[in-house]
Amino acid sequence: MTMTAPFSYLDTPTAAPLSISELMPGVYNLLEYAAVAAGEQVLILAEHGTDPVVIQAIAAAAAYRNAEVHVLSLPPFSAGGWDAATPSPLPASAHAAADVVISLTWWGEVHTTQLFFNEIAKQKARFVSLHQTATAAALATGARFPLELYFALEARAYARITAAQEIRVTTTLGTDVTFRAFTTPGHPSTPLTSGMWRPFPYGGANFYPDQTDGVVVMEESTVTGVPAERITLQLAGNRVTAIEGSAAAAELRRYAPNGYYMRHALIGLNPKVRSAGGTQFEREKHAGAFYFGLDGLTAQGTIDRNGPGHAHCDCQFDAPTITLDGECFVDNGHLLLLDDPEIHQLAQKFGPAEVLLNPNPRLVLPPRYSR
Repeated sequence: MTMTAPFSYLDTPTAAPLSISELMPGVYNLLEYAAVAAGEQVLILAEHGTDPVVIQAIAAAAAYRNAEVHVLSLPPFSAGGWDAATPSPLPASAHAAADVVISLTWWGEVHTTQLFFNEIAKQKARFVSLHQTATAAALATGARFPLELYFALEARAYARITAAQEIRVTTTLGTDVTFRAFTTPGHPSTPLTSGMWRPFPYGGANFYPDQTDGVVVMEESTVTGVPAERITLQLAGNRVTAIEGSAAAAELRRYAPNGYYMRHALIGLNPKVRSAGGTQFEREKHAGAFYFGLDGLTAQGTIDRNGPGHAHCDCQFDAPTITLDGECFVDNGHLLLLDDPEIHQLAQKFGPAEVLLNPNPRLVLPPRYSR
């Protein structure tokens, strides 16, 4: 395998102190998304390697709203629960007392029992995760996209997805996989409420299939990074039936010795999220991108979505073609919803639609158009 993909915040650059002003439009959207209010207890979970300028920007913005801000720096989470002793009990205890949790960790909550989604749902806190996206570049690009405009894209995407019977994803490298019998989170396009978990920057429509069939040619994954060799996965009945390749394929098999199933998938919706140069969990949110999360079967060979599989492997595809019941939804990485006249009309509320909806990641949205 190749190491062209960063593996932690230790592998990403930090920003110059004066760049904090460039982060504030995105941080404003973050706190609007989390609905942070005066007097609330805000817990910022940061890894020891998280960019201090990012931490300061978020802490300062929350304090400006008269929230009570607490920053907890902790060791990095491990992928797939590889180190079952992390994190310590401290983050979960602090989470229980918080009104809002903003997580600036690399692997996020998917990979740990103490902060897994079902545990988050038991608490009062609204939980926002900047998994792999607690960087100045992420906050200065995709985070600037207006929240109301994103919600409109998300609502239309879910309406199309929930009405479909079949989602087919193909790529130029040879991926051809079909999803059927899927469900969606069904959450309204609104800021967070108690017990909710959401990623940030906001960016995609998630779905959970019970029937997945076809072939996948890996482009990047949690386990392999960007593979230097061809790896193919065969899927049938929502399970991975074969992993073909050499060294990186062996790594995938070792990561989940009981085998894999298809846990969930996501179609990116945010045109201002970077599609190049960013981490996997940043690029997945770019409008027209696609990713799915494999997870490990139990020791008995069964599927269990109620807790962390501890073999979660996210797989990224930057420029797919996606059809819903045969109708094109994403064309070679271009999200067709960006051409919707109603979306263009709403975009004009914030600035020129051709600027706001341009998916070129190098054309950074001016701050005055962010809200």
